Amino acid sequence: MMTVDDKKIRKPLNAGWIQKYNSKTVSAEKALEVLKSGDKVIIQPGCAAPFELIKAMVAKKDELQDVIVYHILVVGDLPYLQPGMEKHFKHKAFFIGGNARKAVNEGRSEFIPIFLSEVTMLFKKNIIVPDIALIQVSPPDEHGFCSYGIDVGNIKTPAEKAKVVIAQVNPEMPRGLGNSFIHVNKLDYIVEHEAPLLELPQVDPDSTPEMLKIYDKIGQYIAEMIEDGSTLQMGIGAIPDSVLKYLHNHKDLGIHTEMFSDGIVELVEEGIINGEKKTLHPGKIIAGFCLGTKKSYDFIDNNPVIEFHPQEYVNDPFIISKNNKMVAINSAIEIDLTGQVCSDSIGTRFYSGIGGQVDFIRGAAHSEGGKPIIALPAATKDGKISRIVPTLKPGAGVVTSRGDVHYVVTEYGVAELYGKTVQERAKALIGVAHPKFRDELNEYAREVLHI
Repeated sequence: MMTVDDKKIRKPLNAGWIQKYNSKTVSAEKALEVLKSGDKVIIQPGCAAPFELIKAMVAKKDELQDVIVYHILVVGDLPYLQPGMEKHFKHKAFFIGGNARKAVNEGRSEFIPIFLSEVTMLFKKNIIVPDIALIQVSPPDEHGFCSYGIDVGNIKTPAEKAKVVIAQVNPEMPRGLGNSFIHVNKLDYIVEHEAPLLELPQVDPDSTPEMLKIYDKIGQYIAEMIEDGSTLQMGIGAIPDSVLKYLHNHKDLGIHTEMFSDGIVELVEEGIINGEKKTLHPGKIIAGFCLGTKKSYDFIDNNPVIEFHPQEYVNDPFIISKNNKMVAINSAIEIDLTGQVCSDSIGTRFYSGIGGQVDFIRGAAHSEGGKPIIALPAATKDGKISRIVPTLKPGAGVVTSRGDVHYVVTEYGVAELYGKTVQERAKALIGVAHPKFRDELNEYAREVLHI
């Protein structure tokens, strides 16, 4: 087993922490001996999930009952979500990933609807007190601090509240900067395990050439709405990628976002994203986590332009609003003719979660010159169902209320809803709906909304 010694540290200033580090270093199996039935476990999510620790946890399933596992989306296969595991582990999701969707909708896992800005507040306020935190961090620096790396936002605060912290120390984890560190003294068990980090490429393998054209058109419309000097919330997916393609002639853009991916790296290197006009944290990219590939991870490593912070700060609408010209870009599953946005469920079937949509929509709405945008294709991929609908499906959740919606963008244009009557909203939304559904939308609008 590897141990830390003076030769591996640039300038060891305190040999005491090195001795503590080595005394805490054990195997994953040994570290997980502390886990017992009924414990509450918080797992670092996203591409930062500590799978060596997860494997060790699942390996002792026959000794465990009713272990509650909390996290938002985790990339990769999760063995504790498989049928038959529910008597050993109960996952409670703050956001539902594709790997948890079936378990949630079959009742083997549970969903907690909550704004992303408030997930970590559940731990800060001791509403949830975790017994164990499973984290993955970078090796310690010369002062004994490990970085949470590519996911700080959803784990730093919960880990600080955990009774026991078990850290998978991985040299592949970049040293992300900002409010993103934990000292060796705060770690109870250390498991050294070097492995490539999980990756989430940008390209959607299911996107057809027709859909890519649609995303491209949406991206053009949104890019035209973005002024020089704006600060952007940019996530992952076809629509954010399409927007980024059309920003190469913009100037002095900034980033304040819950998460980012590979798409921003090129624009930073070109000097288009430089943060110079930001009114909060000028010159800095502010984020909670990264879902990307090694391209992003290499970019993050020890890069002073990026600051990671806990999600209760990054996603606080009042913090977001301090960025002038804040542009928030979020998507939806469907929108009704009054402007109600469903983005977490398909009828009664839970699909994802509230996430940071409302945080950023409200933050951008209160930003001077800000633009809250909901963007979506006008119809489903097969073209058979309109995503602008007379009414939401029975059981569908309203994530963003009609009072919060300002701009809706599809491949057919931009609908401005803010300050408009229900009738004016319906007309604007029908104008950006897919043409083959406009007649039935107009018929509903005449009969029910009295247009």
